[in-house]
Amino acid sequence: MLLSVKHRFLFIHIAKTGGTSVRAALQRGRWRDPWYWPMFLCSRLSHLSGHRIATKLPRHAKVVAAKELLPREFFDQLFKFAFVRNPWDLQVSSFHHIRRERPHYLGGHQDFEDFLRWKLDPARPYQYHIDTSIERQTDYLIDLSGRVVVDFIGRYEQLGEDFAEACRRIGIPAPALPHQRQARDREKDYRSYFTDDTAALVARHFARDIEILGYRFDPEAVDPRS
Repeated sequence: MLLSVKHRFLFIHIAKTGGTSVRAALQRGRWRDPWYWPMFLCSRLSHLSGHRIATKLPRHAKVVAAKELLPREFFDQLFKFAFVRNPWDLQVSSFHHIRRERPHYLGGHQDFEDFLRWKLDPARPYQYHIDTSIERQTDYLIDLSGRVVVDFIGRYEQLGEDFAEACRRIGIPAPALPHQRQARDREKDYRSYFTDDTAALVARHFARDIEILGYRFDPEAVDPRS
């Protein structure tokens, strides 16, 4: 999550949706923001305390955390936005990210199908780096009443275009998006990773995301709702 008091925006960072690139682009020149230094100090204090003093919104916090913590009038004034991604493609991206950067979290499952079945097993012990990639994306967008409270939902599939639109609504020039954490060891078409059974497994787990966000297994069938 990235909060700018000066520019009145709140970026909700859903894992594996291009958020690292968005954060990097928006953070350029933040040191010129008069609010940067007190926010930086609070962040460091939180880190030094082991995050026991609740002075920092976590990177992958849901929008409800900000709504509950920030003054209501201030929260309502913020332009709140997030990016989402096709759930099947997201699972392929997550697998390659973990295999490349945190292979000890694979649980001994080197094959995508085996890993997917294992990570979606409700009996598996919780592990942050695995579980952030199987949380429903819509959970990041709603308040305690289940209402979507973000103002703009961009899509990873058109990241550049939607990022430019978000910046237009913020009222800032759109900085260039850096290419962060690109996987070079995966097939481009995520569909090649799935069998009918594993595709259905993802469809069941992310049923609400698929319904609300309009995604389909076939990329030609994406319904660009926002």
